[in-house]
Amino acid sequence: MNSVVLPVLEVQDLGLKYGDYTVMEHLSFCVNKGDIFVVMGVNGCGKSTLLKSLIGLKEPSHGQVLYNGKSFWDEDEIGQQNMMKQFGVLYQSGALWSSLTVGENVALPLRFYTQLSGEQIRELVAFKLSLVGLEGCEDSLPLGISGGMRKRASLARAIALDPEIIFFDEPSAGLDPINARKLDDLILELRDGLGATVVIITHELASIFAIGNNSVFLDAESKTMIASGDPKVLLARSKDSRVIQFLTRTAEPKEFKT
Repeated sequence: MNSVVLPVLEVQDLGLKYGDYTVMEHLSFCVNKGDIFVVMGVNGCGKSTLLKSLIGLKEPSHGQVLYNGKSFWDEDEIGQQNMMKQFGVLYQSGALWSSLTVGENVALPLRFYTQLSGEQIRELVAFKLSLVGLEGCEDSLPLGISGGMRKRASLARAIALDPEIIFFDEPSAGLDPINARKLDDLILELRDGLGATVVIITHELASIFAIGNNSVFLDAESKTMIASGDPKVLLARSKDSRVIQFLTRTAEPKEFKT
């Protein structure tokens, strides 16, 4: 008898609000193991608010966020912290501590969540930096390296604990096209090398089509999702003008504020 394979992440009828203001509602989708799942839509549609709910920073107004079948928001604080150990997050700004070296930044989750010795942590930091192409940068300060290198240092910190799922918030923001493509390639390499699942918040078409194999499209006007699936398939088959406009940029997308 075959066992049922649960999605790594499942969102069920999720609603997101700030006070009485509804950002999004009736969001339902699955992220399967090994996916590079893209959350897309125009600026202001609620992508970042959804990310906050997925990683435990904002409780939804209703609905469920399930990790391997367990409801994150129904867990107590200890249960949530244990689940969050399986998350790696690369924030849009990188969010490195400027007063700490690159190596010290990458070591933070290892010091906080493990009982490893100082020497073991140093070895792991060096290994994680090598995975992102930053060998020998342990002693550099974030302000002393380029923007692309800071992104990669932040990514090394995000994978420090070998997470099951890695979240990216606009990873290509501030990068030129060449470095953005290098980051896309690195995301693919890490997904394959670590066996991780990836969720990316982005509106960058180059990244969406280069690495995304599954997606959800959030619409600011209707305040819900209006499409899901492989972005390439959506481009070829969708009949919704809003989806086609976004994926082809035939006109300037209307922006909404949340």
